[in-house]
Amino acid sequence: MVVACAGAADSATLLALVEAANQTGGHVICIVPTHEDLNGSKYVVGRTASNEVEFMVGEAEILLLNQYAAADFVLIDCKLKNHEEILKAVQVGGRKQNGTLVVGYNAFVCKGSRWSSSSSCGSRTQLLPIGEGLFVTRFGSSTVHTPKHGINKIKSRWIVKVDKCTGEEHVFRVRFPQGKVIQA
Repeated sequence: MVVACAGAADSATLLALVEAANQTGGHVICIVPTHEDLNGSKYVVGRTASNEVEFMVGEAEILLLNQYAAADFVLIDCKLKNHEEILKAVQVGGRKQNGTLVVGYNAFVCKGSRWSSSSSCGSRTQLLPIGEGLFVTRFGSSTVHTPKHGINKIKSRWIVKVDKCTGEEHVFRVRFPQGKVIQA
């Protein structure tokens, strides 16, 4: 899971991603633009959670293209000036066949965003009126073409649950084990 922040990371967001990563066996990478934002992010999440998050300082677009091309969940702050370029980096970064889920938060802040135009590029995009607005975009499918074996179906699916009390929407990926399942 990769989160690209416009400033210091929000503690609630990072803690939620850390918990999701603990449950799915993944890990969290937080990309911030400056060293001041890095120090602020580590301070707000506390000592315990900062040990479970890999913090990076740099351009999210470049890091997503080069180092984190295998990420299957990317969270982007739409307050970033280049949030659309970051989305394009996710799209062309070789993940289209991995079923990457991209969520953009603070979507209402950027009035001129053209994220919805990305739906013509093989993705499904929805704007949700949650908080300051969420864009939810999915690239690719769960079908992978390999020259050796033809088409293989990756055993996974996305689950969406809505908390009845708060109205919060929780999205997570469930992967099924490969091969036969032996029940005792």
